[in-house]
Amino acid sequence: MSETNIEEIKKDVSRRMEGAVDALHKEFSGLRTGRASVGLLDPIMVSAYGSEMPLNQVGTVSVPEPRMLSVQVWDKGMVKSVEKAIMDSGLGLNPSADGSLVRIPIPSLTEERRIELSKIAAKYAEEARIAVRNVRRHAMDELKKAEKAGDISEDAHHDYDKDIQSLTDEHVKKIDDTLSHKEQEIMQV
Repeated sequence: MSETNIEEIKKDVSRRMEGAVDALHKEFSGLRTGRASVGLLDPIMVSAYGSEMPLNQVGTVSVPEPRMLSVQVWDKGMVKSVEKAIMDSGLGLNPSADGSLVRIPIPSLTEERRIELSKIAAKYAEEARIAVRNVRRHAMDELKKAEKAGDISEDAHHDYDKDIQSLTDEHVKKIDDTLSHKEQEIMQV
């Protein structure tokens, strides 16, 4: 195993850890805070043309005001399906149609619901941390194998361990910062 292979492993580790952080951002975009966000409707699937389609593929989602979302449905025949999908999403939203425009007021959150959402956010963050640690463990195992096979020296192994640990620490900090920001957003009245 050469230096370039080790660099490839480090790049792969960084890419996979970044993937865990990106997945956390996607999870968080689906968590409802008191404010409107187009990401809130991302997980919603609509029955359209005989199959399930993401909501953003049947209409344009926008935020006309801080506590309101709107979906401009492209095909007027799909308005009822869009309304039904939003109501059935479990997000506690109550859409109303006006022609081909579906308005979705964002109700304010109760204190109890805010605490519940904070716990869910913390769970998502912990899952992301675990994913990052699993990537680290896998990389460390690869380095041990390389050292046993005589491909890298003990000193090089030690140096790469430090590099991978610093990548891990950096990504865990990103996750913690993201969680802190999301919790502030959730608790904001």
